[in-house]
Amino acid sequence: MTASLFQPTQLGQFSINNRIAMAPMTRSRTTQPGDVPNDMMATYYGQRATAGLIITEGAPISAVGRGYSLTPGIYTQAHIDGWKKTTQAIHDKGGKVFIQLWHVGRRSHESITGEEIVSASAIKEADKVFGPLPDGGFGMIETGVPRAMSIADIQQTIADFVQAAKNAMEAGFDGVEIHAAHGYLLDQFMRLASNQRDDQYGGSQENRMRFLLETVEAVVDAIGADKVAIRVSPHVVEGFADFDPEIEALTLKVLEQLAPLNLAYLHFSENISKYVEAPESFRQAARQVYPNTIMVAGKLDKAKAEALLSKKYADLVAFGTPFVTNPDFVHRIEHNIALTDFDADARLSLYGGDEKGYIDYPTAEESLTV
Repeated sequence: MTASLFQPTQLGQFSINNRIAMAPMTRSRTTQPGDVPNDMMATYYGQRATAGLIITEGAPISAVGRGYSLTPGIYTQAHIDGWKKTTQAIHDKGGKVFIQLWHVGRRSHESITGEEIVSASAIKEADKVFGPLPDGGFGMIETGVPRAMSIADIQQTIADFVQAAKNAMEAGFDGVEIHAAHGYLLDQFMRLASNQRDDQYGGSQENRMRFLLETVEAVVDAIGADKVAIRVSPHVVEGFADFDPEIEALTLKVLEQLAPLNLAYLHFSENISKYVEAPESFRQAARQVYPNTIMVAGKLDKAKAEALLSKKYADLVAFGTPFVTNPDFVHRIEHNIALTDFDADARLSLYGGDEKGYIDYPTAEESLTV
């Protein structure tokens, strides 16, 4: 029998109400100073808790891991206490939530991190991120030049991921998603263009995937595999000039190593920024080596999502921008109700700002009463 989008399913040790996830999306709405999650964020996520699973926007695991201004961290007690409001709001509505653990590596600037940025190697790629402007506001700024991480830096970063995962448990999250996609730190170690190391973390495919595997295993040891997920994006070229000719093969090797861990899910991010379409042959190969729960995100609609479930290429499907403008997205697509467009105004309010374009989008039912 083909799985339905709206059918409850098991995720780790708990059940979720449907197979629809709200994908992680940076919104930069924290309270300053300290980048602290706040009541407005709790309202935003609570409004969308009918998703079977919510994955929060990326939460930096450390100051040096930060790549976008105003993003909510998970490395101080104030962050933990602030996030408790969000997890409570989601749980009160019967939802489940994973926090995305984030280290951007070279996709940052010293004015954002407060210290020198880092990567696999001291290689800069032309790139822009959301940071402080000279006039005191915020906007897109060019990234800085990273320094190559030492072995001590790598070990400290693994420890930071572990501590962030423990902090997430204290904050009430159901699990964590390790961000190894979109040209961020773990992805930088995996790709040829950004990793020119000659030690045990560079060179061969096995060496270039070592940092990711050691990080996942350490987090699993700390909080349990059923509470750990990972996001990868082999077909997305974000943060790089060109497609990596080895990334598909390397990713399949990663999946083979991850499969025995029985993680909560594996999350493929697709069809954003610069990308190539994920070929059918890759989906088949991924399913062959990874029999556990797979989630796919990337400009899906209802028909595309159902097709992925039907072919068993995915067990869960994630939607991003439709959730921005449709807090009741699940209800709308289940009952074929028209969606509020993610238009130019919605794009303008994506990063930073206040309640406008954040928590003021009405549900379909509320629109009828206006």
